[in-house]
Amino acid sequence: MVHSTRRTFLGLTLAGITGVALAGCASRDSGPKVTLALSTLSNPFFADLRDGAAAAARSAGIDLAVVNAQDNPENQLDQLRTAAVNGSRAVIVNPVDSDAAKPAATAVMDQGIPLIAVDRGITDRTPGSFIASDNVAGGRQAATLLAELLGGTGKIAVLEGQPGASATRDRGAGFLEELRKHPGLEVVASQTANFDREDALDVMTNMVQAAPGIQAVYAHNDEMALGAAVALGSRAGKDVKIIGFDGGGDALDAVKAGTLSGTIAQSPRELGRQAVLQALRAVQGQPLQPSVRVSVTTVTSKNVDEFVAKSKES
Repeated sequence: MVHSTRRTFLGLTLAGITGVALAGCASRDSGPKVTLALSTLSNPFFADLRDGAAAAARSAGIDLAVVNAQDNPENQLDQLRTAAVNGSRAVIVNPVDSDAAKPAATAVMDQGIPLIAVDRGITDRTPGSFIASDNVAGGRQAATLLAELLGGTGKIAVLEGQPGASATRDRGAGFLEELRKHPGLEVVASQTANFDREDALDVMTNMVQAAPGIQAVYAHNDEMALGAAVALGSRAGKDVKIIGFDGGGDALDAVKAGTLSGTIAQSPRELGRQAVLQALRAVQGQPLQPSVRVSVTTVTSKNVDEFVAKSKES
């Protein structure tokens, strides 16, 4: 499975590009143009976010142009500089890196174009609206779940997300904040795996060798949790509890199978929908909501079937 990850991601990326092209053809010249600048489409989470945004754009009569930075801040800077001069009436950005996004945000804001950030914030820049899951609360929920699973005592490894991303900071901060309430739990290893499944496999393999007594893993996203599960093999979900963050399809399947002990589930389609609704307000000259927080759900084997059923209904 892991060796095919890059091929799977490539397929998702190509499918995403095709989908965007088709959506653009359907909506071209049918309404005001809005650019959605995504950090990547390799991660299924952001493909779902795009789909939620595209559906909302069709309903609102917006011509949504989606660009993919492929996790490269320089690509995103170029894309937003283009959006600043190509007639976009509003710009939605999901930063590759919250710190590095400042010049890209400035390029848009200096042109007087409303800027909406989704999923990740922008360091030292305040967009017109920031739509995100409650990542701090999600981090707290992950710590609470691990405390329950470990009976309040155990050694934990943390797989951090991409350095500089606000989601990385918030998910880590919430987790450590709640962990302080459980003195029997100890973080014995913490390292970035860049929100990437293959990176997580490598990092987790090294962590286990350096700290063989690890009893639990908290990963800042599902992709890293799944990579950790491969590295741990038959120990995953049994001797070593693994908690992810996102609530994607592969992770939910792993929760059902018992490989993952749980995931803090976001609603990426809702994030995309809310971002487009704010863009519509901007286009119509209405004031934007400075902050829109979308709740997260702790999903375990106890409620995974119910969560999946509700997700399909929405």
